[in-house]
Amino acid sequence: MNSKPILYSYFRSSCSWRVRIALALKKVDYEYRAVNLLKGEQLSDEHRELNPSGQVPALLIDGLTLAQSIAIIEYIEETREGTPILPKEPSQRAVVRQVTESITSGIQPIQNLSVLKYVGSEKKMEWGNYHIDLGFQALEKLLTRTAGKYCVGDTVTMADLCLVPQVYNANRFKVDMSKYPIISRIDTSLSELDEFKAAHPSKQPDCPEDLR
Repeated sequence: MNSKPILYSYFRSSCSWRVRIALALKKVDYEYRAVNLLKGEQLSDEHRELNPSGQVPALLIDGLTLAQSIAIIEYIEETREGTPILPKEPSQRAVVRQVTESITSGIQPIQNLSVLKYVGSEKKMEWGNYHIDLGFQALEKLLTRTAGKYCVGDTVTMADLCLVPQVYNANRFKVDMSKYPIISRIDTSLSELDEFKAAHPSKQPDCPEDLR
């Protein structure tokens, strides 16, 4: 069994990005294996053995093959030392999960690559902009109740791991971020942290040179 975890990732995948941040916060040394979504490598039989949904990420760790970013993040939280990414108090954990779900279930899947391909190239920018903007309207209101320096209070949590990639995508789809001062402020604060810098798409080995 390979003692070093192996992460199957795509540099710009929101779900992979979340996991990369978690691994950085927990100081887990891992091997990076790129899966090119634009070339359809995630749909190969080989990759579907790792992740039957034909998506990234997949993480080989502790003899397990794990998929789905939140399941992976919670496993890392429960098995590794380092910066906690879930609060101890059940009430605060519930709040973190609420913010997390608002992004990972309510916003991100609607602008996933498979959805955009179905929508078509002519409509995908309009589609992404509309749905992210709609989701951010609700998220901004939620954060008025939960945010401190970060999404939930003044410590980094799983919700923050999900926020930063979603803001990146909002900018890709030209969402007017001036309407979302809380989201923007939190994103700026998080982007200054070393672990978030290390996990950024531009720092990944499969990032094209023109995007570095």
